[in-house]
Formats: sequence, structure tokens, C-alpha cells
Amino acid sequence: MSKVGIIGGSGFYGIEGEYLGRIDTPWGQSGDVVMQKRGKVEIYFLARHGKGHTVPPHLINYRANIYALKKLGVSHILATNAVGSCREEMKPGDFVIPDNLIDFTSGRAQTFYEGADAGDVPEEFQKVVHTDVTYPFDQSTRDLLMNTMTSFGISYHDHGVLAAANGPRYETAAEVQMLRMLGGDILGMTSAPEVFLARELGIKYATVAVVTNFGAGMQSNVSHEEVVEIFSEKIELVKQIIISCATSVL
Repeated sequence: MSKVGIIGGSGFYGIEGEYLGRIDTPWGQSGDVVMQKRGKVEIYFLARHGKGHTVPPHLINYRANIYALKKLGVSHILATNAVGSCREEMKPGDFVIPDNLIDFTSGRAQTFYEGADAGDVPEEFQKVVHTDVTYPFDQSTRDLLMNTMTSFGISYHDHGVLAAANGPRYETAAEVQMLRMLGGDILGMTSAPEVFLARELGIKYATVAVVTNFGAGMQSNVSHEEVVEIFSEKIELVKQIIISCATSVL
């Protein structure tokens, strides 16, 4: 039996299945988890922001969420992200499968491994570990997502550097210009430290990003309502992609 985790971003709040509740971890409780069986695959769904978007990006318990999925036995995580765009060619409504990340977040727990004085956590985490994240998104899982989208006849960008910032505010026009100059293509708030924590636990992680807006300075203003509206137009297609991909992990 294969086990796959799905982390839904803004606008992707649930799939039907058995409600498992919040999972206890050494780093607190995870978000609510729902399990659905599809053939030989168990799918564990977790809404990153909670049902109805109640948890802002800087207050998400990333360690609890990732550890909970590991505790449940998942080998892969398929995530979704609503993102802004730094590039004119990556337009609202486009799909992007990011292949790298620039982390501008701060104040978030970036690792499970906090040394000998880590406190009340399993002994295996009471050490210092330096993890290789040259390419943080797992290539085989990216390929699985892209092959699934190709089979559906869906166009997508097969490359994109995701620039992650704290939120919950959107970037300033000057920040978007800076991020573009530094090599950013799309803008998000949650992939860091999520992807790094998954890497530490040996979970293969990739995400489907849906462009919902151009960054500040590239359009007159940016609003959460606009983000949700554009993502909502794509949500059923996103679910089909993610579920189909999850059932291909055997």
C-alpha cells in the first residue's frame, strides 16, 4: 500500500474521506488530516491554512504538518500553491512546476534538528544536521506531475524559481523588482520551510503552482479576493492533477 500526502494551499481546502483529526507530534498538533483510499494508494490530505483559510502563512506549524505526514507513513508529498508572477510570460491562470526556491522567510523553524539542547523531542533529532537542498523539489516527483499534466493535455511552465517571503502581506513593487533581478519567477509564502523539512525526513516533495496575479508594480493592486477567484477557476483541474498523480505513486 503506497501512502501519499497532499498539502492544499490557498483555495484547496479539502477532499472527501475519513477524518483523522489533528495528529500529535513532538512539535505540537498538525492541521486536520483526511484520508482517502484509491486502489492501492492511501492519500492523506492536509489543508495548509486550515479549512476556510484560518491560519496565516507565518503562523503555520510546518514542522508538525510535515512530521505528521511522515508519522502516517507517506513517501511523497504533492503540494499546491497560489503564487504571484514576476514574469510577463507567466500569466494569471498559468501552471508552473517550480524547480528551485529562494528563501526570504524569517522567524520560522527551518529544521527538525536543533542540537543536543533541543528539548523534549525524539533523540534522533537532538543533533546538528546540514541537509543538501541544491535542488529542493524532488525531480522524480516533478516528472510525475508534469507527465500527468501532459497526459491531460494541460500546458504548464516546466521551470520556475519560487521566491518565498513571510507574508501575510504581499510584496512591494520594489521587492518584486528585486526578486525578479535575483532570479525569482513566481512569488509565494509557504514553500519555505515546508520543502526543506520534507527533505530532512526523506519525503519526496513537489508542488503545482497556479499563477493568480502579477506581482506588485506589474498590475494596479493585489488582493486576496483576486487570488482566491483565479485559483477557484482552476481548483477542479488542480484536484484532478493531484489525485491522478497520487494514484500513480506505487
